[in-house]
Parts: sequence; structure tokens; C-alpha cells
Amino acid sequence: MTASATIVRRSVGRPRSEATRTEILAATVRLLETQSVQSITIEGIAREAGVGKATIYRWWDSKALVVIDAFMEHHLVKTPMPRDLPPGAAIAQHLRTLIREYAGWSGRIVAQIIAEGQSDPTVLREFRERFHYGRRAVVREVLEAWRQESNIPVPTHIETLSDLLYGPVYMRLLLGHGPLDADFANNHINYVFSLLGVDLKLLEEGTKRVTQPRASHKAPAKRSAA
Repeated sequence: MTASATIVRRSVGRPRSEATRTEILAATVRLLETQSVQSITIEGIAREAGVGKATIYRWWDSKALVVIDAFMEHHLVKTPMPRDLPPGAAIAQHLRTLIREYAGWSGRIVAQIIAEGQSDPTVLREFRERFHYGRRAVVREVLEAWRQESNIPVPTHIETLSDLLYGPVYMRLLLGHGPLDADFANNHINYVFSLLGVDLKLLEEGTKRVTQPRASHKAPAKRSAA
């Protein structure tokens, strides 16, 4: 066999298509708009995406992994950590956005993934590794930057502070004992910031003054003497 024949033979076969992968995730999101995580199937996802089951299994070993990646594709772009704000203000804005998203579709899917993980530890492990650890690392980075700027008067343990900020959101999400609404977001963020010795209102007002574009003031034209 010649070298050229070897190259041709190795190139035979359909390469993985990112467009197909994206469509599978989009199809999963569409199904999750009307169905629960527990009720959808690989067969249903394949049918909705117009692909075979084997295509799905090229990227994912289970339905749960498809769902987690579909959630991330849909959710992360809607809850970014602002990079154009000081750390404290960025955390506050991120929490407000997260709470708003968790009040809807994103929250329903997260709750169902966590619920499924109670009977299948693999699902919970994959959710932590694919989503939670990455998001937590971003939060930890911003909190560390905030502490280094000495804008947190009270000594803090970053991991505990992260739990304090985000734990009540997940408690309301999973237990449903209170709404995930704007009042909760404002009250919760204000309360935690006050424990840290930070006045959230002053912090955000200061941020607005710094980031607001200055109006240009042109000197009035001098009138010529009559």
C-alpha cells in the first residue's frame, strides 16, 4: 500500500461537525422548554435534531451530559461576570442576573439536574465538573480581587463568602419557600454586603460616576467687539 493510499483511507469518514453539535444542543433546549429532564430521551433529542443516536454518542455518553451542556450553552451567555466593573459591583450585578435567570427556564433545568443527581451521583459529579467548578472559579477570582483592593473591611474567607452569596439562591431554587425576584435579589445582596461592612448603594453610585462618560463642554465662542 502506498503512502498516498494510506492518507486517502484515513481521511474516509465524516468528520465531527460543530454545526451538528450545536444543533443537537439547540434541539435539547427546545425539548426542555416543554418537557422535564427526566422525560426527554436520547431518541427524542436525535429526532428533534434530525440526526442518528450514534451521532449524539460521538460527543456525549449519556442524556444527562447532553442536558448539562445544553444548559450551559443557553445559560452562561445570559449570566456573565461583568469585566468592566469593579469587583464588588460586578458580583452584585452578576447575582441579580443569576437570580432573574433562575426564576425561569434556567432555574427549572438546574433544579431538575440536581434532583436527578440525587439518585445518580454521576450526574451530580458531571454537573459540578462541567458547570459549577468553572463558575465558582470565576467568582473566586473576582472576590479575591475585591479583597486585594481592600474594599472589604471585614476579614473574609473567600470560599465561605462564596457560599454565603450563592447558597440562599440555590435554597430558594430547590425548596421554593420564597420567590427568586428583584426584592429578594436586592435584600439579599444588601444584607451580605452590609455584613462585609460595604455600603452597596455608595459602591454602585461610585461605579456609575466612574464609568459614566463625561459630557464634552465646549468653550463658548468669543464675540468679536462691535
